Amino acid sequence: MSIQNCKKLFYKRGPIFLACLTSVAVGFLGALLVVHPTVTVVRTSAVRAHPFLGSSLHALPVAASKVQVHVQAVRRRHDPKPKAPTRATISLYERTTTPSVFRHQGCSAAQRGATGVVILDFGKPAYDGHTYGTILFSGAFAGNDEITRAMGAYATGYVRCLPKGSSDRIQLARGTSNYHPSVPSVYKAGRRWAREVMDLQRALRAASFDGHVTAAAADDVEPAWDPSWWRTRDFYKGYADSRVGHALYNYGSLDGGILTGYWNAHQAFYVTGGMRYARAIPEIYNRTMAREWAALAQVAKKRYHRPVQFAGVMTEHTSSNHGVKPKAAHRMLVRELAVQGHGAAPARVPAAYTNITSY
Repeated sequence: MSIQNCKKLFYKRGPIFLACLTSVAVGFLGALLVVHPTVTVVRTSAVRAHPFLGSSLHALPVAASKVQVHVQAVRRRHDPKPKAPTRATISLYERTTTPSVFRHQGCSAAQRGATGVVILDFGKPAYDGHTYGTILFSGAFAGNDEITRAMGAYATGYVRCLPKGSSDRIQLARGTSNYHPSVPSVYKAGRRWAREVMDLQRALRAASFDGHVTAAAADDVEPAWDPSWWRTRDFYKGYADSRVGHALYNYGSLDGGILTGYWNAHQAFYVTGGMRYARAIPEIYNRTMAREWAALAQVAKKRYHRPVQFAGVMTEHTSSNHGVKPKAAHRMLVRELAVQGHGAAPARVPAAYTNITSY
């Protein structure tokens, strides 16, 4: 397993007590009382700051009961029940750029009836002395042009394996991460990533594939991988300055949230909606992660008067890890948005799911 994957597991599946400590922040106190209604030791400052609680600690049991009733009512009201079943797309951690492998991946997606966003994660940004690219999950370097050809092969396999007359469509996103980019300029890496997205879109149009496949970009943004935020900001700024016109999906995490984590609200919002092409497909691997994203959405709404641009949710469920399934992850996020919004209209999360795995 690569260092990148090991760090991912540490920050997302660390000890449960870290998740609990995170959730005692002021913005999450109401939700915590639902999960642990017997909590009796709460800092006085937190009680006074919370809208559901009075100024006296003696009122805590009654307040907890009221919070629980409120949360249950909100969850019933906002529990998403799609009228038609929606299948999750399969996103992939890539180990190669061999075209035949990608044609097979695309064909398999078409045969499954995949529609929506598909992210192909090619690893962290890198430079080999001649060209920008990434370090694949096999440890090999792949240049940007190789990656674009591989994605073209995926699109070819997808279109050719669609049933006749199908109207299925996918957005095919070239994925990277903010894990210690080894490049001369992260800003230039962002510009080149955008340029390759545009090149792929032109190739799709020339092949008359653009009715079924459109190009996009994606970035696995983990605050713990870039505590300073500046490298991540530079990549996003480079992408934006190219005026690419295609979404850049953040399929990362918040690593402790905006109250106790690595980044503040402004930094987290920039990569989820503040930059004009930024959209969020957040990793929702547990309820704590859903709470962190819901908290960011509420802050963005109140402070910036703009929503986090959710485009769905991402999971990492397999039969062996017993992780959260895509539809359950979507329900978690929608419910937490409703609860933390105290009944106000929550940020919209489309019923779109993608589950990422190794090919």
